[in-house]
Amino acid sequence: MAGGGGRPRCPPGVLLGVAAVVVAAGWVRAELKEEQSIDLIGKNEVYGDIRHEVNVYVKVFANSPFLVCMDLALSQERIIDPNYLWTGPDGRVLQGQSYVNLTETGKLMVMGFMVPMSGAYTCTLSHKVIETTTQEETEMVEAYKFMVYAYREADHAYQVSVRFSTTSCGLKNNDLFINILKKILNSSISHLTCHITGSSYKCHSIRTPKDGLQYELFVNFLVNPFAPGWEEVCQEFPYDCEDVTNKRVRQAAELIGKFFHQIKHVLKSEFQAVPTIQYVDNSFSMTPIDSCRPGFGRNHHTHQNCASCCVVCAPGTYSPNNEVTCQTCARAEASMYGAKSCH
Repeated sequence: MAGGGGRPRCPPGVLLGVAAVVVAAGWVRAELKEEQSIDLIGKNEVYGDIRHEVNVYVKVFANSPFLVCMDLALSQERIIDPNYLWTGPDGRVLQGQSYVNLTETGKLMVMGFMVPMSGAYTCTLSHKVIETTTQEETEMVEAYKFMVYAYREADHAYQVSVRFSTTSCGLKNNDLFINILKKILNSSISHLTCHITGSSYKCHSIRTPKDGLQYELFVNFLVNPFAPGWEEVCQEFPYDCEDVTNKRVRQAAELIGKFFHQIKHVLKSEFQAVPTIQYVDNSFSMTPIDSCRPGFGRNHHTHQNCASCCVVCAPGTYSPNNEVTCQTCARAEASMYGAKSCH
């Protein structure tokens, strides 16, 4: 019987390691599997698993959690003469690298995480098992693989739809009204470096059972957080630019929502009379629209535990614009993470 550092078979009820973790702004979100301890959520640590690789998601510019070179069950045992060897995505040994914090107990933190740091981080743990009766030593070697991905928060915008009644689809004031409306809205949110983009409208004739034929303007526009000058605002908060722009566009959307709740009073004050164009009650609606920065995308299948994140595009895929998906390269394959093209 082995003792003093041996590793017994795991009983059925043993706790398993964390399968995936998201780290952002100092907090950890983990998805628990089977009978995991709830205490793991509060710790800035992710345990390995010899059975499969462990996915870890780290916000760009943040520090990763500590990647632990053992599984949770082994961490509860005495380990004799442990030796840890960490290698990064390029195969380079990480001991002594300036961008890592490597503890004497085999825990690895990658600091100031950048897109090129994404990839496989592998730790080889070697330790001894000593037979109690004969004192015979056996060398044990176990490998743990962590797939670490950079991610960003999605950029938010808001699609607004609203309707106005008008006396005729041929009314010249229809165009004038939409232009004035756009100016009023832009003026109310300009201090947030947000603006209205993609504004458009169509006039439709509508027959109603009670009122006969009526005409309505169907108006659509986007509340966009990237008005001229937004880059200067982001320079003040370079590490959390998405957080800043998302906060501002949310405030802008709230202001526009309040505007349409008071629209009848606003129209009277602007036109100094009962206008020929009037707001259709309860026609205002607003839908959030997300986008990812170039080189990032969403994949609900591959990254189930970070489904709302904009995760760095994997090698062989790319994202050239602000859409939310990474596209597969048809011929020339992108060989790096975060590619914006296949070349």
